[in-house]
Amino acid sequence: HDAVEMLPMIAWNARPSSGGISAHHPVEHATRLHPVAWQDRHASQQKLYEAVTDYVRHGYNQAMAAKQRHIGFLMILMQRLVTSSTAAIRATLEKRQALLDQPQLQPSLFETADVDEWAELDGQTQVELAIQTKGWEMEKAEVETLLDLARTTEAQGTDAKAEALLELIYKLQQEENDPELKVLIFTEFVPTQAMLADFLESRGFSVATLNGSMDLEARTWAQQSFSRDIRILISTDAGGEGLNLQFCHVIVNFDMPWNPMRVEQRIGRVDRIGQPHVVRAINFVLEDTVEHRVREVLETKLAVIAEEFGVDKAADVMDSVEAEPLFDELFVQGLQNPDAIESECDAVVSQLRSTIAESRKSSELLSDEHQLDADDARKWRDHPAQFWLERAITTGLPARGGDAVKEADVWRVRWVDGSESTKVCFDARTAEERPDVEWVTLEDPRARAVISDLPRCVSGQPLPTVRIAGLPESVRGVWSLWEISLSADDFSRRRFLSVFVNDEGRTFLPTAKRIWDLLLTERVETVGAVAAADANGCFDRSKNAALTQGERIFADMVEEHRARIQEERERAKYAYDARHQAIGRVGLQTVRDYRRKRLRADYDARMAQLDAAEAYTPDLNAVLLLRVGEPGTAAS
Repeated sequence: HDAVEMLPMIAWNARPSSGGISAHHPVEHATRLHPVAWQDRHASQQKLYEAVTDYVRHGYNQAMAAKQRHIGFLMILMQRLVTSSTAAIRATLEKRQALLDQPQLQPSLFETADVDEWAELDGQTQVELAIQTKGWEMEKAEVETLLDLARTTEAQGTDAKAEALLELIYKLQQEENDPELKVLIFTEFVPTQAMLADFLESRGFSVATLNGSMDLEARTWAQQSFSRDIRILISTDAGGEGLNLQFCHVIVNFDMPWNPMRVEQRIGRVDRIGQPHVVRAINFVLEDTVEHRVREVLETKLAVIAEEFGVDKAADVMDSVEAEPLFDELFVQGLQNPDAIESECDAVVSQLRSTIAESRKSSELLSDEHQLDADDARKWRDHPAQFWLERAITTGLPARGGDAVKEADVWRVRWVDGSESTKVCFDARTAEERPDVEWVTLEDPRARAVISDLPRCVSGQPLPTVRIAGLPESVRGVWSLWEISLSADDFSRRRFLSVFVNDEGRTFLPTAKRIWDLLLTERVETVGAVAAADANGCFDRSKNAALTQGERIFADMVEEHRARIQEERERAKYAYDARHQAIGRVGLQTVRDYRRKRLRADYDARMAQLDAAEAYTPDLNAVLLLRVGEPGTAAS
């Protein structure tokens, strides 16, 4: 069970020489780097790679000298495209050539794009934006030369990685003794996706595709087809959002995003609770290239950070938009100076180490001062989540000026603010069966207004032991729901966090989310209770886990709070300037002076109010604790 529940292994924990099994996940997740060697028949493709790499070096240097960051982004993309496939670089060069042929290329929004906004985009969207930017002198001639070479290469019909993919699929079929083995293939770019679909279909494989341009109906059809009779699903990163593909356990990353965490997100599509197989993730990289060398060195060094700070903490920092430019710059510097790859990797790892260390310091942000007596906690708080919320709302509303009346299997609700909902439910199953019914959850601000002042669940309160339909009996431990709050003058905000700590004291975030889903949708049976004497330890372990997992949520709340304060400052300044200008049109000097003096006083008072609102009080409180499964009764 522990092996199944461990968070997905970070890709950089997989060393090619070790067979790709991480010490953090010894059974259920195997990742390995798969270098693809150039053969004699790939000479034209290798020449194209080298020519594009020279073009990227030249273009990037031009961009940095002219302080044209958007050109630098375009060069980074070109390098990623040529390592993806000949089809991807050819298609992009064609679009680039067409735009450069225009009499005067218009500036695009991309040229003023924020770095963080850029990092949030998937590769294909980045391409569509970047190719529209203005070029430099002589770029048109370079693009034409590269395009001729790309077309010649593509016409030869050979692609080193596509051929290696075909060999790999056949090999995996033999190893697993499964001629119908399903394979999920990821690529950053749509042209590569189309090339692979044609390549594999022409060799007898059934193929479905997913990308960000497809509507919900097409996406659903592709996923359902893959779950039934389709053997290969080829997805872009945007197409893979929200996928849950536990019926497949083989992933091939045909091209590799430069940030290792992007690869890990792909693997997470199949490495989920309930996955019955060892997940095999194979990461393709062209042998004897800068990308190959950088990734080898980087994965080795990042493994040290994971050991030093823990996988979760390192992954959180690497998965942020702030880390994205670090990896881009690392690969670009590797292209510029291959001999300095080792030292450049050291520099990036040093920056990440500092950021992770700083993030760890924030672990004390959450307050530990709020204590309540266990006798003040309400007994019905022990009910499973959806029943607790339903009862809290429907019994709490009348005391706060609202009302709730049960009509058949739904509620008619009059909220505290006077608004009405004619059909309300509190569980996902009813919401799914009745599209006409409004589903109210803890995230609903009207629900929060009702439950915000209810007594909290506290240490020493007996815990109910429950059995949840759909949850394996091997899952045993304490599940809890926590409220993370940030209180400030007129700017308070609140979030909820689910936590699961198993009987060995280990914390599993995916399991917590899974239990939360099942509590809302499945049958829950109370089978006993944990005595108050033992409940103290359960509460303390759950709270420690919530403190750790809540750090990032609280940090996000602080950022939102600061952004809100800044927005209010800018709004107040704009209003002040507009009114000050309007007062200037008043004819009498004495009247102007009086109004401006009063305006200034109002403005200063608002600024003082916002200054005071910058101070905030953090807090962490338990909403609900449940014992899942009876200790020591489950089969091994």
